[in-house]
Amino acid sequence: MSRAAAVVVIALVLSACAGPGDPGEPDAGGDRASSASRSPQAASPTEAAASPSDSGTRPHRRAGTVVVTGESAYGPMLFDRTMQAIYLFDKEQTSTPRCYGDCAEAWPPVLTAGPPRAGQGADASLLGTVRRRDGSTQVTYDGHPLYFYAHEGKNQVLCHDIREYGGLWLVVTPEGPPAPSES
Repeated sequence: MSRAAAVVVIALVLSACAGPGDPGEPDAGGDRASSASRSPQAASPTEAAASPSDSGTRPHRRAGTVVVTGESAYGPMLFDRTMQAIYLFDKEQTSTPRCYGDCAEAWPPVLTAGPPRAGQGADASLLGTVRRRDGSTQVTYDGHPLYFYAHEGKNQVLCHDIREYGGLWLVVTPEGPPAPSES
């Protein structure tokens, strides 16, 4: 790759988290429900249909989202089981989500169709859920609603310590608090 191409790639990666919600953006908790919270992209890829019982008499049910830990440049952090990075929004001081509308399109909530489950390294006692305004169920960890970044691939952590929609987006440590901010 040429030096110019590498500079372009780096610039695109660094600007990937920037958007209309940079500092000064009005409240991210607009009244309209997010289409992202209902889209296939926003639904956690960890939701899967459970297999029926051997007797075939139990109804099919969906398994809850699985949260695991993995290594990153910021230390151990939360991912879903497909290794999609998970973030929290520091503007949310309670378990009540405030990221809706354009915010939830850029930062889709981690949704679940059943009780969330702790995988490798995650603490089951810190997992919970909260109901969103559209009726979907969002996963929480240590009381914080959890989010993905819509423009990251698996095993990518591009948006830690990014200010958007009036707050900081930070990766979540297995103990519950966010990884330290660099600012």
